[in-house]
Amino acid sequence: MESYKVRLILTEQDIRKLSLDAKPKNVEELKIKIKEKCDLQYDFNVMYEDSDFDNAFCNLEDIGDLPASRATVKVIPLLVTASTTSMSDDSCVSNDTVILPTDSSSTRHNPWLEIFEIPNFSVDVEFRLRQSNLQYLRDQTYLSVTRDMKHSILEKLAETIYKFDAYPNNERINSVALALINKHPCLKEQGSPDGCSSWKHSLKFKMGNYRTKLRKAGCVEVGVNRAKTGGPGMAAKGLKRPKRSEVNYLPEHPEGQNGDSLEAVRQLLVEEMRKVNPSGTFIASKMDLTFSMRRHEIVDAETPVKTLMERWPALFTERQVFAEFNSIVTTDLQSNFYERNWMSLCSK
Repeated sequence: MESYKVRLILTEQDIRKLSLDAKPKNVEELKIKIKEKCDLQYDFNVMYEDSDFDNAFCNLEDIGDLPASRATVKVIPLLVTASTTSMSDDSCVSNDTVILPTDSSSTRHNPWLEIFEIPNFSVDVEFRLRQSNLQYLRDQTYLSVTRDMKHSILEKLAETIYKFDAYPNNERINSVALALINKHPCLKEQGSPDGCSSWKHSLKFKMGNYRTKLRKAGCVEVGVNRAKTGGPGMAAKGLKRPKRSEVNYLPEHPEGQNGDSLEAVRQLLVEEMRKVNPSGTFIASKMDLTFSMRRHEIVDAETPVKTLMERWPALFTERQVFAEFNSIVTTDLQSNFYERNWMSLCSK
């Protein structure tokens, strides 16, 4: 049986020729073959040259799109940030105590949800809400929320919101408040136009208090903003607030790493980029490891672009531009680019 030839693009400087026993039966089998042949230790998507668009690269969804005897494909790494450890709900924890996640990566890693999902509250609060929701459905009786109960609800909501956005705007605060009264109609407010005006107001203040607690607990992600303020009562200068869908803009260093150890890794990356054929696998792995170091240089130190190009040459390759974008905003820039171009062509 004639072998199946694959021209595999790992990076601009790392292009390989693979010879497979036969054409893979599906995309997943192709990925497995690529991983085995190239010893790749990360997940990825595959793109192929589409003859319908002058051999422009498109996402490979169906193995039938590949030519019968040989094909050119490109590997697009998928960078997955570590999941967070939720904060303790133990009633023994003081209201003034914030338990930082044990994961060393940033506490925020998710894009904002179109429909915000209200988390489960403590057992006693959930029990009372269930009973009150049933009462509301029977005779439209509103729940009289105690101070302790409101504090518990707001604290849990603030913790959940922070995983998506440390500085939610009014639109996002409104969406959370509306989601709250939709899930728990007994919490609606009489006399309020939308039933949740007070909840919106309370959520805004709670998010501010929550950030203050995190800052005092040593969270760098919000501490950087405090450092850029001029002091009490003075306007902040150069305040770095997350933009829409921006996550992990200033994460902590990985567990077991510090500035010195990451600097050593950075120097290895520079040396690797000086080679005629740098290892795409090595670069992807070490760039992922040093992500927090780059974010500190860019966000906190505001390092000039020229200096960044000298210190991080791999960052300015096509593959790492896409990977860095994915790591910051959890969006596949390349796929979105081709998808929008395709939609634009179809609409003409």
